[in-house]
Amino acid sequence: MLIPGGVLLVAIILIPLIIGIWMSLLNLSQYTIRQWLAAPFVAFQNYVVVVTQTQFFQSLGVSIGFAVVATVCSVPIGVAAAVVTHNSFRGRAVVRSIFLVPYVIPSFVVATIWRTIMQPGGVWTGMLTSFGVKSSLWLNGPNAFWTLVIVEIWASWPFIYLLTLAGMQTIEHQVFEAAAIDGVTWGRQLRSIVFPNIGGPLALACVVSVLNHINNFTLPYVLFGIPAPDNVQTLPFLTYIQSFTVFRFGLGAATAVLSLVLLAIPLIVYLRMVRLDVGKES
Repeated sequence: MLIPGGVLLVAIILIPLIIGIWMSLLNLSQYTIRQWLAAPFVAFQNYVVVVTQTQFFQSLGVSIGFAVVATVCSVPIGVAAAVVTHNSFRGRAVVRSIFLVPYVIPSFVVATIWRTIMQPGGVWTGMLTSFGVKSSLWLNGPNAFWTLVIVEIWASWPFIYLLTLAGMQTIEHQVFEAAAIDGVTWGRQLRSIVFPNIGGPLALACVVSVLNHINNFTLPYVLFGIPAPDNVQTLPFLTYIQSFTVFRFGLGAATAVLSLVLLAIPLIVYLRMVRLDVGKES
């Protein structure tokens, strides 16, 4: 029964991954793409070029900074939304549906809408001007990084909300009733009951959110276009430029492989922590 799933994993994940790694070892460009199997083999030269002659580390810093800031800002919003909608009240289903709207809208649509909003002289700059903040360049210059962060927070906080709410649903309602009978305040209930029980789902949400933010290509591509400001050139953006703007496909494949290795680090750390927690419980 596992054979169909295994075949799909091999066809969709393993084979493209092997092809990508092989491409990273070739001098594959617009001149050799037609006979790419016979392209010159350069071993790890592409990796050396990526590390020494491209903006790899700058893009890595942008990706990590953007992902961490967006995740840190999304967590309080998602947790607060989960706490608000955990208990039953009239219209809760409608509120929960509204909370999910930013998450279900495609990234392309989100980026297009926010690109229109943040145009010079648009809604965003007009709103800031009404509060005494004068700034018109949000899609270029130093503000571009914060534009990316703001849009990513708006689009991604419902994911934190969903996993936090799922963790809260596992808490027995009788626990809250017993705490209320004992006169425990809601703030104390959050500290002693809610937060200890949502630690696992929230940690998973943070790890997955960081990885999703780093991997997000559609949002910066549609929001800023090409050429994009250097302070929003994330790793997927750099990979795209090297592959489909400069047409150095081997270099782009090497960048993608390095990105994959770096992205695997927080995932391995999280899985290691989960294994340690399981071992302590057993």
